[in-house]
Amino acid sequence: MSIFVNEQTRIVVQGITGREGSFHTRQCLEYGSKIVAGVTPGKEGQKAGGVPVFNTVARAVAETGANTSLIFVPPAFAADAIFEAADAGISLAVCITEGIPFHDMLRVRGYLKKTGCRLIGPNCPGIIAPGLCKIGIMPGPIHAPGPIGVVSRSGTLTYEVVHQLTGVGLGQSTCIGIGGDPVIGTSFIDCLDAFNRDEQTRGIVMVGEIGGNAEEEAAAFVREQVDKPVVGFIAGLTAPPGRRMGHAGAIISGGSGTAAAKIKTMRDNNIHVCEDLGSLGDFCARVFAGATAG
Repeated sequence: MSIFVNEQTRIVVQGITGREGSFHTRQCLEYGSKIVAGVTPGKEGQKAGGVPVFNTVARAVAETGANTSLIFVPPAFAADAIFEAADAGISLAVCITEGIPFHDMLRVRGYLKKTGCRLIGPNCPGIIAPGLCKIGIMPGPIHAPGPIGVVSRSGTLTYEVVHQLTGVGLGQSTCIGIGGDPVIGTSFIDCLDAFNRDEQTRGIVMVGEIGGNAEEEAAAFVREQVDKPVVGFIAGLTAPPGRRMGHAGAIISGGSGTAAAKIKTMRDNNIHVCEDLGSLGDFCARVFAGATAG
């Protein structure tokens, strides 16, 4: 089975009538995801791509039984959208929005600890259980069902990794882009723990990048808690110290947060590290050969 989502997941799209929301709603519907409602204040009673639109998440949940939210709301209003989803009883919120103010996300993180709502993102591509459910902006056709779990801080690198895995015959159980901002809802460790407990997942690919210490913490967790093979890749090996590399969290200072330091920590904690992105698919095929046989 997959983690966090499956073919029974019922989705409400917050911001469904906006340009991004409407486009990606269509893509998710075409993939087979169960999008049962949309929310845009003031547009209740309308339909967007055949999906009924409501003024509030609470009303959408009450009318349709939605349990998951996909959020395409501008940065200034995204925190409130997450609060609204949690207050309505949504168990999983996937926030695609980038550029949410840092202090807004601190408030969100503190608030969600008091609720039963898990947040994926923000500033992420979302989550997909290949063949079952797509909640986000990732290209569906590159994915294939299979035994490999993928978790990544980078959206575009996730796509490249998945494309290579599929190309060497390694389908995926679930692929999750957790986002590269300093404050996010779901961590590497959260995903590693879920993958380790998932019967379908037999191997895990973790894609990190420079900045912060999330990868180091995850590596320690792998050594202590994960009994499945893990392949790691770190983006930003040639990044100069002090240079921001796209994501708000991808900044290094001195010897802290460097790719070299992360790679060493991964290797010291039983993670198979691939340093060449172009050969990652073949690398994974070798590492996972025993785990995926039969």
